[in-house]
Amino acid sequence: MKAADEVWLPPRFEAGRLEAGCDEAGRGCLAGPVYAAAVILPPDFRHPWLNDSKKLTEARRLELREIIREQSLAWAVASCSEQEIDEINILNASILAMHRALDALSVRPESVIVDGNRFKPYGSLPWRTFVKGDGRFANIAAASILAKTCRDDHMTALAAEHPAYGWDVNKGYPTKAHRAAIAAHGATPHHRTTFRLLDPQLTLF
Repeated sequence: MKAADEVWLPPRFEAGRLEAGCDEAGRGCLAGPVYAAAVILPPDFRHPWLNDSKKLTEARRLELREIIREQSLAWAVASCSEQEIDEINILNASILAMHRALDALSVRPESVIVDGNRFKPYGSLPWRTFVKGDGRFANIAAASILAKTCRDDHMTALAAEHPAYGWDVNKGYPTKAHRAAIAAHGATPHHRTTFRLLDPQLTLF
């Protein structure tokens, strides 16, 4: 039974369609790929925890990931590499990763909704963007969780190869410790060369 303080997100924006929700993870990072996911939920899907992945604990995200994988009509995760990000820029790479996730769905969607305010047409499918959509629609929230948890897994694995940068903790985001490690040890092949890797103050030394 739904508690009075619970907010259950609607499973989709438009009823009566096979609608895929899309979101990305890692757009603001200094290292690692950008990940994206696409999810088609059943029309009656409800879960009281499902929300913007950034508002959830890691343990809850991982638990929800398994629920989403088991109960979705279709889901897929894809990425764009650091080299692709440097070549086509992070916005285009984020959108390309979402297109790749849509390509990988086992069920063809009839429409697409996307977190944020930028997207590019995906074939002839109707699409719409929603600012903070991962806190408004369950299919986008589900995509947010899949993209983030899969990217976090990837960065944790890379941390074992490059332990100095703390990627198991910062996941490649521009923390002071991460930038200090770049200043001390240099960039790795996993760093995005078109991003400002160093704190401007650190470049003075």
